[in-house]
Amino acid sequence: MNVKIKDFDVAMEIKNNGIELDVADTDGVHLGDLYVTKTKLVWCKGRISRENGKEIKWADFIEYMENLED
Repeated sequence: MNVKIKDFDVAMEIKNNGIELDVADTDGVHLGDLYVTKTKLVWCKGRISRENGKEIKWADFIEYMENLED
């Protein structure tokens, strides 16, 4: 995977708009964008807009990850 920050503000704290990560495979093919905000993660597969992405709240994401089998 290749993951790049598209727009990075110098402030260390994530603001309300969050940060956008550009996700591509090892051949450079764009897979989607991941938005990380204070309250949630938003996955936008392919070239869909943020408003049409799939959202998960931080608490739900943490619970999901902690319940994965090793």
